[in-house]
Amino acid sequence: MSTINGEKASIEIVEGGVRAWLEQVVVGLGLCPFAAKPLLEARVRIDVSLAQNLEELAGDLHLGLCRLEETPAAELETSLLVVPNMLADFYDYNDFLDIADAMVEEGDWEGVIQIASFHPQYQFAGTELSDAENFTNRAPYPIFHLLREASLEAVLAVYPDPEAIPERNIQLFQNMDKAAIKALFPYCFR
Repeated sequence: MSTINGEKASIEIVEGGVRAWLEQVVVGLGLCPFAAKPLLEARVRIDVSLAQNLEELAGDLHLGLCRLEETPAAELETSLLVVPNMLADFYDYNDFLDIADAMVEEGDWEGVIQIASFHPQYQFAGTELSDAENFTNRAPYPIFHLLREASLEAVLAVYPDPEAIPERNIQLFQNMDKAAIKALFPYCFR
C-alpha cells in the first residue's frame, strides 16, 4: 500500500511541477501563444511515465500517441509525456527522440501528430549549455509534447507572423537577467 501511495505522491509532484511550468513559463511568458486556451479548457493531458527502460518508455509513448489520435480535439487538444525516472542526460533524451520519430512514422502519424521536445538541459546545436536561447525548450523533466498537426496548422494560419515566435522567445530570455531565469528554472541550476 505504501508503494502505491508513494508512486501517487510522486506522480502528483511531477504533474504539479509540469503544470506550474506550463502556467508560469509557457503561458505566463507567452512562449506559446496557443497554449493558454487548451490549458484553461482542461484539454491538455499530462501523463507521467514511470518507465525504467526504453521498451517501457516506448510503450508509454505509443499509448499516448494512440490516445491523442483516438480522442476528439474538443476533449484532448494536446498531451505531454513526462519522463521523471529516465533520460536525465540530454544526449540520451535526444537519442530517444529518434525512436519517437520512428514510432510516429511507423504508426502512420506523420502529418497527424508531431513531437516537440523539452528537457531540463535542452541545448540547441551550436550553442553553449548556458546560452539564453536554450531556456525556450527547458522544462522541469524530460517531456515529449504530442501535438495535433491540424490544430497547429489552424492556429498558425490565423496568427500574425508565427515565424517570429521563436526569435521573440530567444530575445525574451536574452533580455532576462540571470536571477529571473534562475527563479523560473531552479531545476536547471542544481
